[in-house]
Amino acid sequence: MKPVRTVPEAQQELIEAARFYEARRPGLGDRFLEAVDNTVAEIREHPSRWPIIGKADRRRFVGRFPYGVIYRDDPDEIVILTIMHLHRQPGYWRNRS
Repeated sequence: MKPVRTVPEAQQELIEAARFYEARRPGLGDRFLEAVDNTVAEIREHPSRWPIIGKADRRRFVGRFPYGVIYRDDPDEIVILTIMHLHRQPGYWRNRS
């Protein structure tokens, strides 16, 4: 399996979303992080399984939360470009590498 690299902006989005959920209900932030971890593990196991959006990026929805993981399956690694709330402005993350 290829290694996974998360761009700093996506890591920050993940932290902010987890804090938001934790503030709403104790323990919910941890459940969100677990759901994202499971999603990334599935991506790592089957990187070409989810649909291409744009030119070469792919999207996998996060179960039970309104988020998607947008990633690129490069030859040597999987790059997580964003942990995106699905109601946010589409395409805001396109210039990330």
